[in-house]
Amino acid sequence: MGYTAGNESLIKSLKTVFIFVNNEKKPFNVESVRFHKNFAIVKFSEINSINDVMPIKGSLVHLEETDVKSGLEEDEFLINDLVGLVVKDTEGHDIGVVNQVGENRASSLLSVKKPDGQTFMVPFVKELVPEVNLAEGIVVVKMIDGLDG
Repeated sequence: MGYTAGNESLIKSLKTVFIFVNNEKKPFNVESVRFHKNFAIVKFSEINSINDVMPIKGSLVHLEETDVKSGLEEDEFLINDLVGLVVKDTEGHDIGVVNQVGENRASSLLSVKKPDGQTFMVPFVKELVPEVNLAEGIVVVKMIDGLDG
């Protein structure tokens, strides 16, 4: 399973994941986790041989949202939690609302819908998005020339 660097603590905190086998969601207990390059190598209690793993090879893995959220650090969040947050510039002016989160090769992209209905994309990188405050429901964006179209 690929992961984003910095999520090691989250992955290590998982106790159970669900894997879809023949369209049925079955629990698998995480016995251990180690990391190699950009992959998490997970040992499940239920898997003890290559014959045990073959039925789940290529299957979808499902994580319960509550399990994922409980493993997040104080300044971490799920990317979809950004949808609906108010976007402000660094001076506190309202710019719009996050209406969607997309991906590109370099980073996630926040789609911001302005009050006039137009949207623009903001690369979700620390230089342009210095603050996310879920408690207050805001995302702060450093506006640069050409960012909002």
